Amino acid sequence: MVTINCDMGEAFGLYKMGDDEALMPLVDVANVACGFHGSDFNHMRKTVGLASQHGVKVGAHPSLPDLQGFGRREMKIGREELTNCLLYQIGALKAFLDAEGMPLNHIKPHGALYGMAARMEEVAEAVADAADVYKVPLFGMKGTLHETVYRRRGHAFVAEYYADLDYNREGGLIITREHEAKDPTDAAARCVRAINEGQTRSVAGNDIPVGADSICIHSDTPNAVAITEAVRNAVAPYLAAR
Repeated sequence: MVTINCDMGEAFGLYKMGDDEALMPLVDVANVACGFHGSDFNHMRKTVGLASQHGVKVGAHPSLPDLQGFGRREMKIGREELTNCLLYQIGALKAFLDAEGMPLNHIKPHGALYGMAARMEEVAEAVADAADVYKVPLFGMKGTLHETVYRRRGHAFVAEYYADLDYNREGGLIITREHEAKDPTDAAARCVRAINEGQTRSVAGNDIPVGADSICIHSDTPNAVAITEAVRNAVAPYLAAR
């Protein structure tokens, strides 16, 4: 069975990011920002509370320490320092989950960190080091170091398919600083194909293998609510019960 997950809780102070109130009832899993690319203590508490109201599971969405760049710029950082950076962020979110009586569901690195862990072994090992402490599944991309390193380290692995991002010829995600609106009908059709065939079409026109244990939608995509509604309707027969 499949779940729909969403990167959310990314507002900061008085700055708004995404329509979490409209999105939360449409998703099964929330990847909540932990303060280093977006969010702060007030927004983390609010997002966890909103997830609790709607029966949505919550995972940590830690990033590189890059609030200015929204975590979408790569950084050179060693394994031990990166592990500590992740432990710090995940621990903060877990405190708010504990306050709501909710478990930590998973860990999913954000943005540039996610891309780096897919292809750089030291980064993937640092993510696994953090997961060793919290002992929860890791979200990532099939056929990358996410899968090989996380599984080798004994962690449950959840393969993601992205409804609102493009893939390059080699099967990698094209991560932009700002996301563009996508056609909801096309996004939904691509999700169904990813589930049924394990493939998607790249921007170069070739088919690439993908995993789709969970479908991801970003709250900062301009028409995220419309995409999520279309995807949920299209993949309804495959959805796991909440």
